[in-house]
Amino acid sequence: MEESSHNQRKLEKLAGLILIAAAVLALVVANSPLAHIYHDLLHWEVGPAMPRLGAMNFHQWVADALMAIFFLLVGLEVKREWYEGRLATAEARRLPIIAAIAGMALPAAVYLLATGFDGNLVRGWAIPAATDIAFVIGLLALLGPHAPSSLRLLLVTIAIVDDIGAVAIIAFAYTENLDGVALGAAAAVTGIMATMGLFGVRRIWPFIVGFAVLWLLVLASGVHATIAGVIAAMTVPLASGEAHSPLKHLEHALHPWVVFAIIPVFGFVSAGVHIPGDFSAISAPGAYAVSLGLLVGKQIGIFGSIYLCARLSVCSRPGGLTWPQVYGGALLCGVGFTMSLFIGALAFPGREEMIDAAKIGTLAGSLVSAILGCLVLRISSPIPFLAEDDEEYSKVFSREHQD
Repeated sequence: MEESSHNQRKLEKLAGLILIAAAVLALVVANSPLAHIYHDLLHWEVGPAMPRLGAMNFHQWVADALMAIFFLLVGLEVKREWYEGRLATAEARRLPIIAAIAGMALPAAVYLLATGFDGNLVRGWAIPAATDIAFVIGLLALLGPHAPSSLRLLLVTIAIVDDIGAVAIIAFAYTENLDGVALGAAAAVTGIMATMGLFGVRRIWPFIVGFAVLWLLVLASGVHATIAGVIAAMTVPLASGEAHSPLKHLEHALHPWVVFAIIPVFGFVSAGVHIPGDFSAISAPGAYAVSLGLLVGKQIGIFGSIYLCARLSVCSRPGGLTWPQVYGGALLCGVGFTMSLFIGALAFPGREEMIDAAKIGTLAGSLVSAILGCLVLRISSPIPFLAEDDEEYSKVFSREHQD
């Protein structure tokens, strides 16, 4: 068990480093003499023409197709956690739901206040609302014993609810001009996939085929194609108590591909933005609004809601964590990289300057949040803050060092 946990942390650390490297490489290339090659790659039309969109370029394939697989994995993880994992009981759901909602609402409010409710920018309200849990887990792995297991558990649980909220935002806030026929066909395919599970289908390939067909129909319907991933995931049987779980098998098979390939590729094609030498771009209204939302809104929303819940006895403080560590975790939740970049492109379609401003704000807010969060966790060593009667935390701390 300890060896498995140790190996998992090594993989998480590697995944975080690869994602960071992909983002840095994109920034370096986009601000070098090779920038034209980078942009030619993004606009390279490849593959067959797709419904509604026609010929798709490389960036569109990554954003619409590869990210649909990412959301398929997200949906599988959410379903498993809801029925068997960290969100399996009402009591377990209470704190992460409250913290995640506050952690999405406050950044959106800070963004809107920072932009003065400017009509040209208001569609970007959701950009700072999401947390990039892959990035955060990578940072926690790099921190080692300065980030105890109980903090990872808390942040992953919050992120599960956060992902549900992000999917809902994409589906309802950034969907226009629906095609009723394609939407009806997508609903029929979803029904067939759900029926397969109910009638005992336990092989993976019928659900993979169904996912591919559903993706094409959702793409044609006008709903963002990535939603097909979450819908398909809800139909894959968890099969609790059975010897073979299609959901767990598919989740296990997809995880390395998503973490080590899809997310870094998306980070590379999305993070490349030209930054003026005087860094004046961060002063653009959209840029500083996003950065403030991530840096200020996230920490206030998550830490503030957890603290108030504990003070009002709505929920107890997460077991084994000190308040400085909870605050450090809340700061890390300001790393919005993948989802913030994704939502930024949806918020301002075809408006490259505004998308670039959102990217700069996302990168700046995420970077500062990551640095401050790591510093707080590094400084708040468990020993000085360890309460004498906090036996659970003592066990966690001992286990961390034994590993």
